[in-house]
Amino acid sequence: MNFLVQIKLQLMVTGRVDLRSDTVTKPSEAMRAAMANAEVDDDVFGYDPTALRLETEMARLTGKEAAVFVPSGTMGNLISVLVHWEIRGSEVILGDKSHIHIYENGGISTIGGVHPGTVKNKEDGTMDIDLIEAAIRDPKLDICYPVTRLICLENTHVKHLEFLFIGLCRLLIQFRYMVCLSKGLGAPVGSVIVGSKAFIARAKTLRKTLGGGMKQVGVLCAAALFAVQHNVGKLEGDHKKANLAGNICKGGFSIGI
Repeated sequence: MNFLVQIKLQLMVTGRVDLRSDTVTKPSEAMRAAMANAEVDDDVFGYDPTALRLETEMARLTGKEAAVFVPSGTMGNLISVLVHWEIRGSEVILGDKSHIHIYENGGISTIGGVHPGTVKNKEDGTMDIDLIEAAIRDPKLDICYPVTRLICLENTHVKHLEFLFIGLCRLLIQFRYMVCLSKGLGAPVGSVIVGSKAFIARAKTLRKTLGGGMKQVGVLCAAALFAVQHNVGKLEGDHKKANLAGNICKGGFSIGI
C-alpha cells in the first residue's frame, strides 16, 4: 500500500499519525500475547528462561559470547562504560553530540567518576579517526592528565559508522555493543549489552548495583524477543517511509505533530 494512502487511512481511523519519535511505538496485540504467556523465574539468579533465550539470541546475532538485558539504554551505556573503570578520573573519548555526553544526565561523571573527552562529530555523525588518535592522552603525562581508557561510538546520530569501525581497528582490539530494543522495534522496555563472557559477568554485577536487577523479567524480555524475531525485518521499510516523509516536508508540505 502506498505510504501516503497509509497515512490518510491512519488519520481516518485514529485522527493522527504520531511522528514525534521512534520511542512512541506501542506493543502489538501479538507482542502483548507473548508477554502474557512468557515463562518466568528469578533473573537475578539467572533462572528466567525467557531472559536467557533473549540474551542467547542477541549474542548469536551480534557474534558475541554473551549478553545481558537491562531496563534502559541509559543504564546500558553507563554499565558499559563502568565495566572498564577501576580508576576514577580516567577518560573516555566520545563524540560531542553523543547521547552519553549530552542526554544521559552526566551519569558517567556523577556516578562513575569518568572524565569525558569530546571529539567533534562531523555532519554525518562520524568522528575523524585522526582526531580520535590525537585526543588519546600520553600515559607518560598522567601526573597532569587523565588516562584515556575507552573510546565510545554511537550510531544513533551516525550515518556511516561502519567506516569509523574500520579505522578504529588500528586503535582497539575488542568491541562491546549496547543495543536498544524499545525504539523503532516496538518493545515497551529494554536494551541488551553484548560482549565477552567476562565483560557480561561484570556488567551483571553493575546492573544489580544500579538497581537494574529484576526478578520475573521474562515478561519484558518476551516483548523484546518478539521485536527481534518479528520487527527487525520491517525497519528497512520504516526507513524508506521516514525518508519519504522528510522529503515531503522539504517540498513545502507539512505533517502535523
